[in-house]
Amino acid sequence: MIWFTSDTHWGHANIIKYDARPFQTVEEHDEALIANWNAVVSPGDLVYHLGDVTWHKSQVNIDLLLGRLHGTKKLVVGNHDRTNKLLLRSRQWAKVSDYEEIGVDGRKICLFHYRMVVWNGCHRGSWALHGHSHGSLPVTLTARTFDVGTMLWCYQPISYEMVAVEMAKRTFVPMDAHERDQE
Repeated sequence: MIWFTSDTHWGHANIIKYDARPFQTVEEHDEALIANWNAVVSPGDLVYHLGDVTWHKSQVNIDLLLGRLHGTKKLVVGNHDRTNKLLLRSRQWAKVSDYEEIGVDGRKICLFHYRMVVWNGCHRGSWALHGHSHGSLPVTLTARTFDVGTMLWCYQPISYEMVAVEMAKRTFVPMDAHERDQE
């Protein structure tokens, strides 16, 4: 199976307050997110983490944390990850990139930490998944994009199948002249 998530913010005590996350301590938060991840992701699954992984600054802590998570993990770097060189160098990642385009069931999916208004192939049915906004942006039902932030999906990754259900609720309205010319 293929999964997506973002904005886990492990080790970030203030995220509990900023996001009104339902945890008393950062330790409770971190353990709940790990347990929730492992409850849905199997060891052979693939997980795309769309950034803002952790506040941990020790290679041992980062590797121990990531090593506890089921699945093969690929990172699309978020704004808070960029300065954490130990996180980016962890051997627990199968791949680290700033942007990723994948194909699933013949569908192109563009993965980026930030929400995009237009993306490669959007006028041909491709999807865009993002994080960063912590659910603060309005849902746009005229674009095939949405936020996979952990706080929006019961503090666990969202499956490709769930993404497909969400995308079935969306249509596409061209946003720029280039897209209108391509129809």
